[in-house]
Amino acid sequence: MPSTEPDVEPLDGRLTRLRQQVETAEASLRRLKLQVQETENQVEVKRQTQQAQISNASLSEQTKRASDSLRKSPRDEITLVNTAGCDSPSPRWPLTAAEYQRYGRQMIMPEVGLEGQLRLRKAKVLIVGVGGLGCPAAVYLAGAGVGTLGLMDGDTVELSNLHRQVAHATTRVGMSKVESAFQYLQSLNAEVSYVRHDFHLSPEQAISIFEQYDLVLDCTDHPTSRYLISDACVLTGKSLVSASALKTEGQLIVLNEPPLRPGNLSGGPCYRCIFPKPPSAESVLSCGEGGILGPVVGVMGVLQALEAIKILTKQRHEPAETSASVEAQPVKASLLMFSAYSNPQFRTVRLRSRRADCAACSTHRTISADSLSSGSLDYVAFCGRTAPVNVLPSESRISAREFSQLAQDSSNVLIDVRDKTQYAICALPGSTNVPWTGNADSWLAKAQQSGALDHAQNQKYIVCRFGNDSQLAAKAILERPEQTSDVKDVTNGFQAWREEVDSSWPDY
Repeated sequence: MPSTEPDVEPLDGRLTRLRQQVETAEASLRRLKLQVQETENQVEVKRQTQQAQISNASLSEQTKRASDSLRKSPRDEITLVNTAGCDSPSPRWPLTAAEYQRYGRQMIMPEVGLEGQLRLRKAKVLIVGVGGLGCPAAVYLAGAGVGTLGLMDGDTVELSNLHRQVAHATTRVGMSKVESAFQYLQSLNAEVSYVRHDFHLSPEQAISIFEQYDLVLDCTDHPTSRYLISDACVLTGKSLVSASALKTEGQLIVLNEPPLRPGNLSGGPCYRCIFPKPPSAESVLSCGEGGILGPVVGVMGVLQALEAIKILTKQRHEPAETSASVEAQPVKASLLMFSAYSNPQFRTVRLRSRRADCAACSTHRTISADSLSSGSLDYVAFCGRTAPVNVLPSESRISAREFSQLAQDSSNVLIDVRDKTQYAICALPGSTNVPWTGNADSWLAKAQQSGALDHAQNQKYIVCRFGNDSQLAAKAILERPEQTSDVKDVTNGFQAWREEVDSSWPDY
């Protein structure tokens, strides 16, 4: 008698194929949505460019007409003043009445003037990263009247951002940073055209996006993005204003300025000229790990806006390419360093000019537009990635929940290896603070001096914020010849303690 049981294997195979088809279709849909967004942004930028070209056909000619008009008779002057109340520019008045009022305080300075303001209105600036640096930079560029401001970021607003990222608000926590900043900036100056790129920059997109702008501000916080942004600026001929900030210090540098073709030593150096090799991945700290003082990153973002305005308002001359009879004058960049608790707070370091063997901006360059757009350049691999610390066997680790159930008596010793500042924020009763020094020998010496390693027979538990430094400290104790008792690390540290044991534990 034939079996009546259903044939499961063909159905499983069909189900697998259907799932694969769904995943493929969803991936195609995501790509199409991204292409639609990029095309919409390009159309908007082109529209704004055409409007700017129509309204500012000749900056110098308009300025001359305005100046000539002021030399006419008093009767003519009265007529001109009355017509300045209109809402659109005219051949006599290249700015609207509102624009004269809004930007007048900066226009009366010779460093800006009318022509400088008109250049700002024509300018298109891209800000990559709308966080601690990008927020103040965007605010001051929008306030100054930059014509088109591109905002790029793939993150959402978090409560921990608000002490320093001044364009966001408590009511917009969870919102896209780009959308949050757009809402703030729109209320500040609705005359600016804002282009929203609410995603992270990738090598495949960089060229097509950067080509739409005149100037780029790097307001990101990781070497991978800094190298990518610099390479894209070199390939598209854009100047770059880059800054960074951590703890109480910040740095600022203007790169690829002037943005001459690769190989021309008269051009400004790029990021690879200054830093040919990235720092080790282990040495790179985020704001969440190292901390950041809000006004420090604010200072650096404001300085980025200042440098951008200086570049955009100055008179540009077409650079003559260097010939054999004309010796090139190398441009040397300067690194501005800020330290909030130093005196003086600012100092400048003179840097090298373009590197003759630079991989991005020399005649021997190996980085091309094709290699960038194709995605063949792996910036994460170039800069390295940090692997989670995993130096202890499973029997030398204990979960936060298990630790909380142990007897609270003198038989157990808890050593907290966070720094003193974090220990003062929150600590478990009865714990001993011995901050991890980064070196096993020096930390063991401090632990012995503190008495934390007395009574070698007692069970010892080591804890830190995330469970990394505590593993290193536990390993150092276990390798002591005189160690007789067991030593265990609290897995994932106080992060796990808050999730598994005490939800009221501060999440800082």
